[in-house]
Amino acid sequence: MNSKSTFVSAISGKEFSEKEKVSGRTIRVTIFNLIKEDHPDFDKSQFIAESELNVYREKYIAKFLKSEVGELTDLHKSVMHSLNEDKSFVSKVEDEVDNRTFGQVIADKVASFGGSWTFIISFFVFITIWIGSNVFILMNKGFDPYPFILLNLILSCIAALQAPVIMMSQNRQEEKDRERAKKDYMINLKSELEIRMLDEKLDHLIMHQQQELIEIQKVQIEMMNDILEKVNSKS
Repeated sequence: MNSKSTFVSAISGKEFSEKEKVSGRTIRVTIFNLIKEDHPDFDKSQFIAESELNVYREKYIAKFLKSEVGELTDLHKSVMHSLNEDKSFVSKVEDEVDNRTFGQVIADKVASFGGSWTFIISFFVFITIWIGSNVFILMNKGFDPYPFILLNLILSCIAALQAPVIMMSQNRQEEKDRERAKKDYMINLKSELEIRMLDEKLDHLIMHQQQELIEIQKVQIEMMNDILEKVNSKS
């Protein structure tokens, strides 16, 4: 009589009531695979107790939650690592080392001064003093009388020297702009690729989470059905 009302679990070797008997064929695949990890010899033709099945159901849910937390943590670390790399790369562009030669520094200063209001006003004052001193003070008998041949020579020399110096500065600035544009392109390309990678990770995470949540809901429904069957059998 006792042998008919009990059975021996295939995974623990313990005796349980016949009411708790669960066939391996009725166990969900995900739970069955989890049992196989601990008991490789277990197959669908064998039986386990419902209490043991509930232990593995809880273990499956706990494993899922742990894996989700782990995936979120890895995703967070990946994003932070990417952001740190971007920040480091941009700082390299912004904080470039000044490796200009002495001639390039002089050219930049001449170009900067030649294109300012300070130069224009100073040059206008210089010409006014030059012409005024020769015409009104020295009465066209000074060192550069009208038509101011010496002044024209000085202006021609300044223009002849200033033009190539400014061109040197412009050429170096164009080279610097090309290098900056290249680095900007690299930053934009890297940002686009990382956004795509992040989008793929989020899609994978959402799809995986949806599938796992559906599986967990099915497991919970099974557990609730087992509880309802027990309640109905007792009533």
